[in-house]
Amino acid sequence: MTGDPGYAAFEAQANARNLTILGGFHIDQPIDAAPDARTMLLFGPHEPGFWERFRQTPEWRDQNPDPFDAWSRREISELSHTLGGTPLFPFDGPPYHPFFDWALNTGRVWASPVLLLVHDVAGLLVSFRGAIGLTRHIDLPPVPTHSPCETCADRPCLTTCPVNALTPDEYVLTRCHAHLDRPEGAACMNAGCLARRACPVSQRYPRNPAQSAHHMSRFHP
Repeated sequence: MTGDPGYAAFEAQANARNLTILGGFHIDQPIDAAPDARTMLLFGPHEPGFWERFRQTPEWRDQNPDPFDAWSRREISELSHTLGGTPLFPFDGPPYHPFFDWALNTGRVWASPVLLLVHDVAGLLVSFRGAIGLTRHIDLPPVPTHSPCETCADRPCLTTCPVNALTPDEYVLTRCHAHLDRPEGAACMNAGCLARRACPVSQRYPRNPAQSAHHMSRFHP
């Protein structure tokens, strides 16, 4: 991705912390949680190789009960101090910050046919670990002109779930959890949601299946 020197420098600093910028937008109306912010940047794991590096962090080695959240808070808070802004996290609340809306505002994220967010690079495996409301306006790189779902002829996200838990109308959590309780749910538990993985963009995203398995163990203990 390209952009002005400010953006490129911020991305380099994020990468050094195992993070990447998943998108950004300029703030037109003040945000209560960051009233001085002019640009919002959203962050997620930096791939490839994130999982292997993450397992070397103190949060993982010390068996923190919520290693991803603890790591995200530490790294994004420190990065925010360096860049000049306010760190914000999807797991703080209630009330929770509107990460779904912020993601859509970036122009790099869309609602998929199964309503889950789909990212131009991470597909349905996108994971937002936090955001920084910068106190300065920075130029942002160009964004795609359309969602990858618009040119996805097969739309496997709609047909891959064995229990039809993901639909265009709702995410039926009871069906999902019931399936994961059965032996047939092992394919999802051991490598991540089949529907998310079926997305053609997800299939090009180099996430280690062990990372997806960890997320599944938190989603369905």
